Amino acid sequence: MKILVVLENADGRVKPASWSAVEFARQVATTHGGEVVGLVMGHQVAEVATQAAGFLPVHVMDNAVLAQPLAETQGAAVAQAVTSLGVDLVVAATTSWSKDVVGRAAGTLGGAMAGDVIGHEVVDGSLRLRRPVYAGAYVATVVLHGWPQIVTVRSAAYAMSAPLDAPASVSPLAVSLPEAQGTFVGLEARTGGRPDPTEATVVVSGGRAIKTAAEFETLIGGLADKLGGAAGSSRALVDAGVAANDLQIGQTGKVVAPDLYVAVGLSGAIQHLAGMSGSKTVVAINKDREAPIFAVADIGYIGDVHQVVPELLKRLP
Repeated sequence: MKILVVLENADGRVKPASWSAVEFARQVATTHGGEVVGLVMGHQVAEVATQAAGFLPVHVMDNAVLAQPLAETQGAAVAQAVTSLGVDLVVAATTSWSKDVVGRAAGTLGGAMAGDVIGHEVVDGSLRLRRPVYAGAYVATVVLHGWPQIVTVRSAAYAMSAPLDAPASVSPLAVSLPEAQGTFVGLEARTGGRPDPTEATVVVSGGRAIKTAAEFETLIGGLADKLGGAAGSSRALVDAGVAANDLQIGQTGKVVAPDLYVAVGLSGAIQHLAGMSGSKTVVAINKDREAPIFAVADIGYIGDVHQVVPELLKRLP
């Protein structure tokens, strides 16, 4: 089996979520047999390729056409790489980018795909994949049939791989792509100094108890800053315009797995739990002692967030 890990990159570095995909691929290769290589795409990505080579052999598609994260071009590039290298299993992290790009490649190749994988095992030579369904209420076990097999891995499910003792090889891979038919307008970058919730070790999330954007910034943002973490939100706050869309955590938002997750005024609906259930330690603050969030919390405090959080902000250094 030849396994290709499609590495997402931005700002001259491999995105952290991709390292979980590398670890998944390594484990599959160890138990199922096979070779693991990486794919770096973009324009002027030598620095990214060097970083990736610290973990696995890397093929590089460096072309001006691939400078922007467009599914039309990058999806075609992935498909070309799979065909050129004779890949059996394509692996990427579960991100908005991979859903767009790797999903398009899967459609082009006509293979079998499983998304958001959280675990696997090899039984009688068959690779069995576990993935959550129904907002995480159940975990399905699936076996893919067809060529190639395409898998996206939830970043919280596998720890970052250990680096190699010595850098692996970096090889250019020819790519022949037409100019994109669409027009690239631009990317909206996150403003402010807080980390992305998917990359932070501490995430502080607010729920319906937070009523205004100013309150969100003071209580949720303030506590996140005190803890050196990221701010997150429930869908209810995003829908109400209280929090930005890119802060939403849950089934229809981002999936996070920080060392510490602080749920402030969050009831703990199953849709939200689907996005943070991999957190190592969960602290919940809610005045409703029957709130479902307390069932998954390691530490729970029953109290009004408008009184508890300001007190925490005073006491924290």
